[in-house]
Amino acid sequence: MPLAINDQLLRLGDIATVTRGYEDPPHFITRYLGEDVILLGVVMQTGANGLELSKSLDEFVKTQSDNWPLGLEVAKITDQGDAIRLAVDEFQIKFFVALGVVMVIGFIALGLRAGLVVALAVPLTLGATFLIMMITGKNLDRITLGALILALGLLVDDAIIAIEMMLVKMEEGVDRIAAAAHAWNVTAGPMLAGTLVTVIGFVPIGFAVSSVGEYAGDIFWVLAISLLISWLVAVIFTPYLGVKLLGDIKPHPGGHESMYNSRSYRALRSVVTFCVRHRVLVSLITLAIFIAAVVGMKTKVEQQFFPNSDRPELLVDIYLPEGTAIENTLDVAKRIEQEMLEMPEVESLSTYVGQGAPRFFLALNPELPNPAFAKIIAIAANAEERDKLRDRLQGLIEAGAFPEARVRVHALLYGPPVIWPVTFRVMGPDPLVLREIGEQVRQKMADNPMTLDPHLEWGERAPIIRLDYDPDRLRLLGLTPQLLSEQLHFLLSGAPVTEVREDIRTVQLIARAVEADRRNLDQLGSLTVKNQQGRSIPIEQIGTLKVDFEDPVLKRRNREPYININAEILPGAQPPDVTMAIWPTLSEIRDNLPPGYRLEIGGSVEESGKAQASIQKMLPVMVLLMLTVIMLAMRSFSGMIMVLLTGPLGLIGAVAALLLFQQPFGFVATLGLIGLAGILMRNTLTVSYTHLR
Repeated sequence: MPLAINDQLLRLGDIATVTRGYEDPPHFITRYLGEDVILLGVVMQTGANGLELSKSLDEFVKTQSDNWPLGLEVAKITDQGDAIRLAVDEFQIKFFVALGVVMVIGFIALGLRAGLVVALAVPLTLGATFLIMMITGKNLDRITLGALILALGLLVDDAIIAIEMMLVKMEEGVDRIAAAAHAWNVTAGPMLAGTLVTVIGFVPIGFAVSSVGEYAGDIFWVLAISLLISWLVAVIFTPYLGVKLLGDIKPHPGGHESMYNSRSYRALRSVVTFCVRHRVLVSLITLAIFIAAVVGMKTKVEQQFFPNSDRPELLVDIYLPEGTAIENTLDVAKRIEQEMLEMPEVESLSTYVGQGAPRFFLALNPELPNPAFAKIIAIAANAEERDKLRDRLQGLIEAGAFPEARVRVHALLYGPPVIWPVTFRVMGPDPLVLREIGEQVRQKMADNPMTLDPHLEWGERAPIIRLDYDPDRLRLLGLTPQLLSEQLHFLLSGAPVTEVREDIRTVQLIARAVEADRRNLDQLGSLTVKNQQGRSIPIEQIGTLKVDFEDPVLKRRNREPYININAEILPGAQPPDVTMAIWPTLSEIRDNLPPGYRLEIGGSVEESGKAQASIQKMLPVMVLLMLTVIMLAMRSFSGMIMVLLTGPLGLIGAVAALLLFQQPFGFVATLGLIGLAGILMRNTLTVSYTHLR
């Protein structure tokens, strides 16, 4: 390329070295199985089928691979179709297990034909539910599948009640059509009220204005659809199927009275009679057990926000000191890559240097661009292999294999994004004071044996080269601060001077000083800049170059400076338990905070609190709707109070089960507890309504 300089024609190659290459330094690097790659993401259209998309992409790669240039390979890093397939397979397994349990219990308790009628109610209800979900645009995803799994334990109750009522009337000598009509007359009203009460129990989740409401709101709608359809099936199709499928049932000798005069019924009657006669004593015992369950829930049961994911991905976050060049970050990532590629549990390994991975999971919070950060995503065969891989890699980290970096190994979490499980936040006006208080908090967190690598989210000061100059001298030299800044940027970082067309593309031409001058700090003073008269002036004649330190990151929350102190936790520990165990140890720090500073809890506990607050805002609406439905069904204050008092009693069995099987109480368990309360109130409504009739 010819250049005209001082009436002379020179070639560009005479005064500069022209090379073609990629962005230098790069701002984002992607790798797969230890090799540099170009990442291509495919986003599914709204309403499309994830399994069909996965299948179509596989067919596309298979048919088009022969047309690609020699040496080009395409590999699938992650596929949502695999996760969808895993979730659907899990639902099918649980569905058939639940159906099998219902059929076995139905066959034993009701007989072969009656048990078959109850079993047919399940696929009939689910089929109608899927149809309405399709009409209303509800996708079959992990949330809706979870709602259907939860509904499996609820939707057979109505069918059992209806068919059992038919059997009782037929044993009393009533013909099957009259028995079917009696089942409708007696059970339709209370079962509808009970179903509505159960559905209303999920109203706070469905209408919560928070990340939890956005994440899990479809649980309410799917449960409402499935439970209302199960009621229709129980009061319409179940009696019809009973008329068609039930065999001839001989009337019980002695009629109604003799049916309930067997040894088992007499034993049950004696227990009920004792409880009624000693109602005060029984009520006090029940209250004491309930209080013990509440205390056990608060003190003995582990608390949880959302459960860990069963997906096979393992995430490795690599943090180097702020100001680290991306080349050094890449070197550390390559070393960790090499170690992981030799581990037998790894089936896929992708690396992202300079920023986080593209968002392939709803609860994944993508990291912002940062040359000192890298993320590695390893995929194992299943969750068990993933945990083995995590333990193996964590062992290397604890042995000091990568001392220059903070390496965090963790799995995905269900629920709204929570970056660190345990977080405390210090807020105040002065960043230096924030750093000092944060270090005190970090030491207290490190004293807890369940924490891993507690650290300050920011606070590392990065080295910089500062040019101190006299403004008056700068003007005498014929320079301005803007002109000096532009030329230094041109020399050290490079600046686009033109664009070259190549076929249908344009390629920027970046000009900068040679690498020896740019990367040698000792030679910076000898770099020259041009003043307004065109005279070259060395940097060392303009001012003094010195090494200084500055804060590359300063964070604000609601316009107020803050610093987070974060920590990972050991496998098996629950974030709320660890957080609340550390919080009392920070009392001395809280009591001695300077004016204008405060210490807050963040992480899982904060997100859980936000979720609970959004749900609690809807509790008055839920209670009002429940009272209205129960009052319309019972038509008495005493009956309404009796029904309401039975709902919380499910906590007794729930706490016992959680303690027996060593399970935490979190969002999923809350859903189960709400469903259990609905079952209790529905059964109370049915029994009370039948007794009143």
